[in-house]
Amino acid sequence: QVHLVESGGGLVQAGGSLRLSCAASERTFNTYFMGWFRQAPGKEREFVAAISRNVGNTYYGESVKGRFTISKNNAKNTAYLQMNSLKPEDTAVYYCAASDRYYYTAISTDYNYWGQGTQVTVSS
Repeated sequence: QVHLVESGGGLVQAGGSLRLSCAASERTFNTYFMGWFRQAPGKEREFVAAISRNVGNTYYGESVKGRFTISKNNAKNTAYLQMNSLKPEDTAVYYCAASDRYYYTAISTDYNYWGQGTQVTVSS
């Protein structure tokens, strides 16, 4: 069982930046594909970004490409999401997730473990 805890959310003006962190309890953190998803009120959960196991290949949703960067520190069992040039439409609850799949997936049901979420609000 992997326990994930997100932090770093908050209120920011459009054009600003935030960095989300996802701390994992599992010492075999680098054996999981890590992903970030978000869900705005009344909308479906949306894939944001993912990072592969050991090599650290990264993948992004179209709406965040060029603005968001996913990374991780295996020694600290922590994944990050650096969000720049934020827009009001980025407002959502952001979730960290871990998948035991070997290959990239943007499908939320392929992720086995989820954090509780952190609210990001971007004002115009």
